[in-house]
Amino acid sequence: MITTGKLILVLLMAPLIAAAQDTNYLAPIRTELRKTWPDNRAVQLVFHGHSVPAGYFATPAVHTLEAYPQGVLQAVKTLYPTAVVNTIVTAIGGENSEQGAKRFATEVLTHRPDVLFIDYGLNDRAIGLPRAKAAWEAMIKAAQAQGIKVILLTPSPDTSTDWLAKDNPLSRHAEQIRALARQYHTALADSYAAFARQPDVKPLMAQSNHPNGQGHKLIVKEILNWFQQL
Repeated sequence: MITTGKLILVLLMAPLIAAAQDTNYLAPIRTELRKTWPDNRAVQLVFHGHSVPAGYFATPAVHTLEAYPQGVLQAVKTLYPTAVVNTIVTAIGGENSEQGAKRFATEVLTHRPDVLFIDYGLNDRAIGLPRAKAAWEAMIKAAQAQGIKVILLTPSPDTSTDWLAKDNPLSRHAEQIRALARQYHTALADSYAAFARQPDVKPLMAQSNHPNGQGHKLIVKEILNWFQQL
């Protein structure tokens, strides 16, 4: 269960984070999604990360169609019924951001993303904040050099730890990801804060470190804020 003090802290932080975000960041993508045949083209959404975007629930079960990349596709298609949208998942279970950065040019950029999602916070605890920051920065810079819109995701919970404690590694990685979004003027989908607002996250988890279908829907909701037609 989330304690009152921790919940209040997260709720106070969330509006400040949202206020720093540019709601027009995906305006060019939304314009493309509104186009109709014969003027439209395929819009590429690429999801890069670890086991969560890959669709792992209770390991080793992989629920691809219930994972948030497919949920985002379905939600975007509901908003933009005339759009042609491809969802490409380059996530690998167990991987951290250093490993993801090594294959970034050959396995991610080759898909020519319009929007790139990066989600490595859970596994980056194993390599620490400085190494994770360097890897995230390398991927962000490489994507932005090609004009790709980037959405960074803070981690979903690991309920085997006191994940909302300020000094918990997961909390520190979430804050570092928020700082990277501000520094590089990317979009942010704050999954961490979304889960923290729930009175109890256990019903949203397939196992201690993997959300279930309901948990993935919560992540979709955070992402969809960027695709809403303004």
